[in-house]
Amino acid sequence: MRLTVTAWAATRTVLLLCVFKLITLPGPDITSDVSVIYQGWYEVLRTGTFPLDDVSWQYPPAAALAILSPALLPFLEYPAAFFALVCLTDAVVLALLLGAGRRDGRSLAGAWVWVAGVPLLGPTAYARYDLMVTAVAVGALLAAVRHPRTAGALAAFGALLKVWPALLLLGIARGRRARAAWGAAVVTAALLTALLTVTMPGALNFLTFQRDRGIEVESLGALIFHVARHYGWEGEVLLNYGSMEFLGPYVAGVSTASMALTAVAFGWLLWWRLRAVEWTPTSYADAAFAAVLLFTTTSRVISPQYMLWLVGLAAVCMTLRSSRQVRPTLLVLAATGVTLLEFPLGFVHVVTSDALGITLMVVRNGLLVAASVLSALGLWHSTVTEPGRRRAAAAADAEAPEPPGERTSRLLTW
Repeated sequence: MRLTVTAWAATRTVLLLCVFKLITLPGPDITSDVSVIYQGWYEVLRTGTFPLDDVSWQYPPAAALAILSPALLPFLEYPAAFFALVCLTDAVVLALLLGAGRRDGRSLAGAWVWVAGVPLLGPTAYARYDLMVTAVAVGALLAAVRHPRTAGALAAFGALLKVWPALLLLGIARGRRARAAWGAAVVTAALLTALLTVTMPGALNFLTFQRDRGIEVESLGALIFHVARHYGWEGEVLLNYGSMEFLGPYVAGVSTASMALTAVAFGWLLWWRLRAVEWTPTSYADAAFAAVLLFTTTSRVISPQYMLWLVGLAAVCMTLRSSRQVRPTLLVLAATGVTLLEFPLGFVHVVTSDALGITLMVVRNGLLVAASVLSALGLWHSTVTEPGRRRAAAAADAEAPEPPGERTSRLLTW
């Protein structure tokens, strides 16, 4: 544990030096989201309303709490306070994973995944509020076995921060625990949404602000247009909805296909839940990891900070020695490292769709696709295929006639 904490402190010191610009990396300024966009939202939110005229505000209502959180440190300027709070949250996640890893049957490998995974993303990890959301998700998963109501409440709170933590509840076993978790989630979500809607106008505007989005240049679907630009495609790359997106012919069709692919992935998850024969001690975490992987990989937008979600959930899986998610975890860590190469280091190559940019996106998104497939297969085999085979074998043994020799031996023994 001492080595783990030392490694965490060393890597996080480097991240803080980067976001405070004592170390400067090539590429765009990744801190501008905090110093310009977040701080601008902060000034609006302080007046008691959501950013009603800003289409780049695309977040559920509880995201306002993350944006307003630097007010807890009024003696610091907004960016410094934000970076300090993210670092503190990072330390809390490490403490949770270390505590979970020290229990019987658990492993400290999860803590090491977190220690290594966050700095692999580079300073972007500290310049977005996604690490705060990931901390809530990690807490929810770690509470799922012993405290399902707490897990449900945290998952609902996370969903009101950034939607995706709602997927964490898919893996909780059917029965009393699932009812407790889902009930707590519904009550928490309803109360928080009602409170924020009543107290701050525009709480639900985010539902319509993403209606006209294009295809973000780092997404899986964007690979089509990266290649098409070299064959006369007439579209362009523009800053749209707060990110660099492809806009032009056929973008709407690819966007619709991406959303359809997400719907198919969600349908598979529901089919898995219906077909699952038994839940293993790792199913709840494995299912959450697989669900968020599928959701992320098929999204129209795969922003760099999304990798934090996957690193956090992979870390929880790796605290469980019998998890089937080892290979997907390694692929996610590799994809996180490639993400640093494409943003911010090589982002100009991605935006211009040159050979290096296309290569980086093929590698990063290829790793995510491979991780998604392996994660889903591991989940299916551990909960559907293997338990089904065991039950079939047990039923066959029960129906088989007893050999005469064994019957005679049993009678003589009696």
